[in-house]
Amino acid sequence: MNLKTILTALAASVLLTAPLHAAEAIRISVPASMTDAIKELIARFDASGQHAPVVPNYGPSGNLAKQIVEGAPVDLFISANQKWMAYLRDEKKIDPASETILAANTLVFVGTRNPAVTKMADIVGLKQIGIGSPKSVPAGEYALQALEKAGIAKQLEAGRQLVMAKDVRQSLTYADRGETDGAFVYKTDALMATRAVVLFEVPPELYEKITYPMGLTMEGAKNGEAKAFYDFLAGPEGLQVFLKYGFSAPK
Repeated sequence: MNLKTILTALAASVLLTAPLHAAEAIRISVPASMTDAIKELIARFDASGQHAPVVPNYGPSGNLAKQIVEGAPVDLFISANQKWMAYLRDEKKIDPASETILAANTLVFVGTRNPAVTKMADIVGLKQIGIGSPKSVPAGEYALQALEKAGIAKQLEAGRQLVMAKDVRQSLTYADRGETDGAFVYKTDALMATRAVVLFEVPPELYEKITYPMGLTMEGAKNGEAKAFYDFLAGPEGLQVFLKYGFSAPK
């Protein structure tokens, strides 16, 4: 066999096997607020060396859900609220039997130390307030619910005091850098701040309970490796890591 024939055979082998190797990856879509916890869990899962690699995609739950509907290859989806999981269920993209609540969270308001800001009514005096875009960011949707129930949403919108962020982590960054006077974020994100501190916890009666539903996509339900990672996240080690990063256990 001459060199040209050998090279041709090798090239054909690469083309044939590449899709198979790519298909082995466990593709997950995760809300930005779970970035740090999921990174650690992926590392722990990979450490066994017995499973396919996990390929994460972090971002706002709304954007991630829409990507799945548009055909993005995803095996497992985690949402920062029930809305986007229900959306995928209605679109027949999620295996309903696999839906479960992974963790819970709390909404807080952060900013540089300011003794004048200790409750919702106090933020009307601030010039700029970071908030995830409510249309795609669950943290922003929860925050808007709280603003509306507190009776200050229209006032802040009229004063153009709300600064929209692409996700909850960007909202935190605005406050942490002093680019806004404060921001609505999850309690778990507040732990990541370097300068900003929690000025107050948003009263839980002002917004829907924050839960993180998880589910396998219709494709993921057929993937044994994806199911293994799903079981790992839902198991005791997964809960241990989520608690470490400030999440609370699902009830």
